[in-house]
Amino acid sequence: MVVSRMPETNDPTTAPERALRDAEQVELAFDLAPVGLCVSRDRIIQRCNEAFGAMFGDAPARLEGLSLECLYPSRAEFEHIGAQGLPVMQRTGHYSDERIMRHRSGRLFWCHVAGRALRRDEPFAHAVWMFEDISSRRPVAVELTVREREIVRQLAAGHSTKQIARALDVSPRTIDGHRARIMKKVGARSASEMISRLVGLR
Repeated sequence: MVVSRMPETNDPTTAPERALRDAEQVELAFDLAPVGLCVSRDRIIQRCNEAFGAMFGDAPARLEGLSLECLYPSRAEFEHIGAQGLPVMQRTGHYSDERIMRHRSGRLFWCHVAGRALRRDEPFAHAVWMFEDISSRRPVAVELTVREREIVRQLAAGHSTKQIARALDVSPRTIDGHRARIMKKVGARSASEMISRLVGLR
């Protein structure tokens, strides 16, 4: 009668030691990831990695414990993007967009942001976020007001004037007025040319 044996391994470590080693590898992957990673509770930074700190011009240890608001150009943008993302995360558990963020020096830059909530019923209670600096392909070409930045963000996402007006609770005519002023600032002759210049296509 042939008795089968489990294959022998050359790993002399115990299960707890292997678990510790795996945890250290996960820790290393988080810390050295090439994109900014952040864990938040109630929109407060709990943990972030080196790439995240470098992106915003501060050490991770100095950012931990601060509100995500410190990364935005204004409190209004922090509140508005939160209000826009919350219902999406409640429906799907995740949210992503491209928005203008602020470096510690005051420099503004375009950033791709994607997040996932641990619980849909309370998305902001505990979430994981990825931040990617996309300024190399989408530079901030002109100085814009808070409202103009929000309109550009939504136009770049493909939203119509009516959709933006509804989201901002203003009239479409108000959005058209803002859009005309932005076009003048960037020297564009059409809305499509304006967006192309603002997102770095021209």
